[in-house]
Amino acid sequence: MIETVTRTRFINRFGQSDTCRDNFSFFALASLYDYFEELELDTGEKIEFDPIAICCEYSEYENIEEYNKDYEPVESIDKIRELTTVIEIPKNKGFIIQQY
Repeated sequence: MIETVTRTRFINRFGQSDTCRDNFSFFALASLYDYFEELELDTGEKIEFDPIAICCEYSEYENIEEYNKDYEPVESIDKIRELTTVIEIPKNKGFIIQQY
């Protein structure tokens, strides 16, 4: 059974979760929602809304310096794109990666 989730419900469910509340900023959650919506359209497959799985699979970074603390240092976001999926956050200079 797949539940249809609006952007507002998606963001609110993270905010209501003791486990996931602090994993992503508001703007990161909006970007993740848009990414999943586009992915569903591109693949034709529905994505199950599982906040805990999303928290395990994706991470938000404010900048490359913060990313470089967790992974082998890179000089640009383009280098990160060569390694994994990058979801940019339009409202700030941050980004989300699919962990690898």
